[in-house]
Amino acid sequence: MKTTFLTRCVMALMIAGVGFYSCTKSNTGNNSSSGATSTTGLQVAADDQSQVSYESDAVSDDANTALNGETTVSGSITEHGTGTITTMGINQEDSVGAGGGVIVNNNIICDASVSYADTNGARTITITYNGANCAGNRTRTGQVIISIPNGVYWKDPAAAVTVRVVNLTITRIRDGKVIVINGTKTYTNVTGGLLVDLPNTDSIVHTITGSMEITFGNGNVRSWSVSKRRVFTYNNGIYLSTTGTHSDSLNHTDVAEWGVNRFGVSFESLITEPKTIAQSCEFRLTGGQNEVLRSDGWTSTITYGLDASGDATGCPGTGTYYYKLVVTRPNGLTYTYILPY
Repeated sequence: MKTTFLTRCVMALMIAGVGFYSCTKSNTGNNSSSGATSTTGLQVAADDQSQVSYESDAVSDDANTALNGETTVSGSITEHGTGTITTMGINQEDSVGAGGGVIVNNNIICDASVSYADTNGARTITITYNGANCAGNRTRTGQVIISIPNGVYWKDPAAAVTVRVVNLTITRIRDGKVIVINGTKTYTNVTGGLLVDLPNTDSIVHTITGSMEITFGNGNVRSWSVSKRRVFTYNNGIYLSTTGTHSDSLNHTDVAEWGVNRFGVSFESLITEPKTIAQSCEFRLTGGQNEVLRSDGWTSTITYGLDASGDATGCPGTGTYYYKLVVTRPNGLTYTYILPY
């Protein structure tokens, strides 16, 4: 039986936020940390971390989809033409642009067009977001530009591409919150292979490293870095496990993100238990744990895949997953929250 793959395979939420490392790029705006430990400040920092992490992962998924979506880039043996093609198990339509050498696909990402260009072997993929609200929770404008070196195909072991995010503006529907992301990352297909072939493969491993510049609604600009390892396996559908890979001066080897929050407090976010996504649960975040360390001595631990009582649970179907957030003050006093995601 033919297996159907979704083109977007991660809807992870990373909640919480802040820790140890100052950024090396500019951090403009109000650096006052006076509100950083207020109830509102803690909630704002956690929400920023959640939104930026989610949208960063969404860009990774879109880039992966685009890299799998055209045989001249992926290296797949699937024949490509101007009619129906198969991309990650889903039939799509594409068209050749009037300029020649440019292929435009308007269907593999619901709120974007994807164009593939090849100029004397220099290949680029441009994802242009159109502001549609197809996901129901946010709109996006801006571009993601992927550069593929000569002779490199995404299916090859150790294939590496450069992903540049240009003025990606995300507006959240429920409250109108806006963030703008710019930055450059390197995506590496460590093992090689394509997700469409995952049922016949033990695993596919990708790594993501790079930096982002985030502009928040209050005008503050902050630099964050990311270093992650993503392992795709097949178990009743795609199963994705994500860990952090950055090492710090305190001998932590599982740092996934680090930088400075909007209040000027430096942070690092460790993935202390792999964060898991399951296609069998509608690509929801099914488990994992983050520990967030702040330079002001506050820490937080976030555990995913729970029910409303804070107990581990299986896939809730159309119901709600919860996470438990435990915040520890420098004096050892703790606060515990159980919240939906």
